[in-house]
Amino acid sequence: MSLDLPPVAPSVTAELVQGLTPRLRKRLDAGIAKLAGRPSVRDGDTVRIAVDDDTHLELHAPGGIVTGVDAIRCGCLLAPDCLHRAAAASAAPIADPDSTSDPGSGSIPDAADAPLSVDPASTRPAAEPEAATPEQCAAAQAMYGAAAAVLEAGTDGAGAVLQAELLRAAHTARISGLPRVAASAVSVVTQLRAARGVDPAYRLTDLAAALREVLGTAHRLPRSTGPELAALRGTSRQPYVPDGSLRLYGLFSEPVLTATGYAGAVTWTVDAQGRLHTLSDVAPGGSGRAVGAADRAVRIGDTALTHRELSRAGLAVSGATVSPTGRLGAGAGVRAVRASGATWHEAPLDRLWTPPVAEQVSRALTGGDGLLFLDVTLTGTVREAAGDCLLADCEGLALRLAAAHDHPALPYRDNLRLLAATPGTRLRVVARLEPSAVPRALLLATDHPRDPGAHLDLGLDRLQHADLPAPAMPPAGPPAVLDEAPLHLLRRRVHQAASAGRRVLAFPGDSAADGRRLSRYGLACAGDLLDELHAAAADRSRDVFGRLVPADVNRFARAWLAAAHYTEEVDRALCAAAWGADPAPPPSL
Repeated sequence: MSLDLPPVAPSVTAELVQGLTPRLRKRLDAGIAKLAGRPSVRDGDTVRIAVDDDTHLELHAPGGIVTGVDAIRCGCLLAPDCLHRAAAASAAPIADPDSTSDPGSGSIPDAADAPLSVDPASTRPAAEPEAATPEQCAAAQAMYGAAAAVLEAGTDGAGAVLQAELLRAAHTARISGLPRVAASAVSVVTQLRAARGVDPAYRLTDLAAALREVLGTAHRLPRSTGPELAALRGTSRQPYVPDGSLRLYGLFSEPVLTATGYAGAVTWTVDAQGRLHTLSDVAPGGSGRAVGAADRAVRIGDTALTHRELSRAGLAVSGATVSPTGRLGAGAGVRAVRASGATWHEAPLDRLWTPPVAEQVSRALTGGDGLLFLDVTLTGTVREAAGDCLLADCEGLALRLAAAHDHPALPYRDNLRLLAATPGTRLRVVARLEPSAVPRALLLATDHPRDPGAHLDLGLDRLQHADLPAPAMPPAGPPAVLDEAPLHLLRRRVHQAASAGRRVLAFPGDSAADGRRLSRYGLACAGDLLDELHAAAADRSRDVFGRLVPADVNRFARAWLAAAHYTEEVDRALCAAAWGADPAPPPSL
């Protein structure tokens, strides 16, 4: 959408779409596209859109968010049941009902950069619930049905009407006390909009993961009890607890740019005991906000440091409050002043590189922050489907270092291209683990090739040729071809279904040959899941008159969910084996 519209609460969009007649619902997607080309103007908390020469549409967003259907008004003859109001709500960003910032933080809560996982230690109430209430069971079933319909249709078929049904299910789930699955459903809708809008930040893997989270949580919740139920219910906001005085040292900063409509920057810091803490400035926005947020002042205490400056300096904080995930609060009682920083080779930062790599990987696979602190030697490049990535030696492992984000506004890809020209260079890096059958991580920051006392945030700083040393070794030859388990045969079908819907798997194909190949590699379960996925997609019986009856959407959703969950767990096991780490249990719910 080219319009600068304020975020709209999910319940508002769902109610406006439900109020449309069947004829107008069929025209809703075309109405959204038409509205995108109309001129608009913002006047304070009001956005006015010229629908035509005589008709105007207004969105009133006191506090920055449209929270009621009456806040969207149209001057056409069919109002208030017109197409324009529903189209505007469907085109606007989705507001998080809990998007009011933590006191003084100036950032959106965890839904921005970690919308799918919830720490059970922070969500468990004083008395564990024995079973879900009837209202929660009904909300979970409605959520499962809405998500199954989206999976059935795929991104091309999941237009504004199906999105509104999922938003309605999310609203019902939230008021029933199920914030985790509600947040996941909103993430699915924003991913769908990004896919249909050809947003460069969209990733099919993110959509598949969000769908898996919604379907899996909704499926398990009615049957869960005790601590498992508490974790599946989730919480709208993680609590902040007092942590006294902290002496923080800047580690690095990274931009945040998601297909769910959030952008900004997160700065990672380390206290004197080696614990990681984050300060973030993440809010609805695009690539411009992701690039510019690093130069905004950190909103904690009276400090005037920007995120970029803090990543190389330090803070002395009194009255600190910290969430279970390490996020620092910025309430009225928090005081902070600038202090000296430390290099990556000085205490306390150098402690992060002390644990063995296998131990760090095990920690990342069990639900940690996913960060790896590695000493590597660059050896060359290798071509992958998503583009070239760096090859590096890390304690004898052939490690692949990929760009953390492919958006052209962020310098990740350009920086990797320059680093690839200096094989033999030894670097200390910060990366984020990406589960794969080969050692692979997303490169976030590195020490300066010519000045080990400095570091570069690869998503914010741009390397220059003058920053690079001469190559210490000739480029390596092509890497050896890996004889890895063909799990991609199942993963590809999982992603195809999320993108194109059930029908793409209903066509006759080579599923039998793929199943046999999976069995030859000892993945007989994967072969059975693949066969069931294709069978569920093609299952169309006929009535006594020979007419096709509606497809069994629930059977296909169950088959897809089983296949998606299986690939996720096998990826984790293969990742642990590739890094030489202990097989890790699944992360906490």
